[in-house]
Amino acid sequence: MKFKSLILAAALAVAGSFASAEEFKMSVTTSFANSGLAEVLLPEIEKDIGLTVQLLIVGTGQALELGANGDVDAVLVHSKKAEEKWLGEGNGTHRREIMYNDFIIIGPAADPAGAKAATTATDALKAIAAAQAKFVSRGDDSGTHKMELALWKKAEVAAEGEWYAAVGQGMGAALNTAAGMNAYILADRASWLNFANKADLAIAFEGDPALFNQYAYLPVNPAKHAHVKADAAAKLEEWLVSPRAKELIEGYKIDGQQLFVFNATAN
Repeated sequence: MKFKSLILAAALAVAGSFASAEEFKMSVTTSFANSGLAEVLLPEIEKDIGLTVQLLIVGTGQALELGANGDVDAVLVHSKKAEEKWLGEGNGTHRREIMYNDFIIIGPAADPAGAKAATTATDALKAIAAAQAKFVSRGDDSGTHKMELALWKKAEVAAEGEWYAAVGQGMGAALNTAAGMNAYILADRASWLNFANKADLAIAFEGDPALFNQYAYLPVNPAKHAHVKADAAAKLEEWLVSPRAKELIEGYKIDGQQLFVFNATAN
C-alpha cells in the first residue's frame, strides 16, 4: 500500500506540474518549424520555466500580422526589414536576435542552369532565369520569400513566365513541390537538412554572405494589447538567450551538421 501511495503521489505531482504550466502563444516561421528545432526546445522550455509554448506556424508576414492583431504573445521570425517596420508601427516592444543560419539555392543534381559555377547568389539566379530552368517560389510573404524577391531585384531579373512557379506554401510544402518538379528553389539550410523527400535535388549554390539568415524574437506590445503575457514573454526571452538555450540550439545537428548558430548577446 505504501508503494502504491508513492506512485500515486508521484503521478499527482507530475500532473500538477503540467496543470500549473502557463500557456503562451508564439507565431513562428514555417522554416523554424520545419527545421525540427522546436521539438528540441519546447519540452525543455516547459521543464525549465513552466511555459507551454503553443506555436502558430505561418510565413513571416502572417506571423507579424498575428502579433500586430494581438493573437499571440511574441513572434519569432527572420526578416529584419519587415521586423523593424513592424516595431516602428508600435506592434512590439523590441527585437532580440537569437540565432542564425543561411539560405541556400537547391536544384536538380545535374544543375542544368550551371548555378554551381556562379560566384554570387544573384549570378546563380541570373543563370537560372537565362536557362528558364524551373524555379519554385514560396510566394507566401515569408522571410524566405522576401529574401528571394530581394535577390531577384538585385539581379535585375523579372521572375515570371512558365519556368517560375509561385506556390503560396510553407517551406516544407514548397520543397516537396520542387522535388516533384525537379526544380530550383531558395531554402533555409535547416529546413533542407531536415527535409526527407530530397528526390534528385542537391545544393546548387551556397556561401554568399548575402544569404545570411538571422532569426529574432519580438515580444508583442502590451501597451497596444493589454491581454498579452508580457511577463511570460520576458521570461521566455531570458531563457532563449541563456547558456542552456545556446547548448540546445548549437547541439541540434542532422547527419553531423549543425543547423543553427546561437548569437544572442546580453542587453
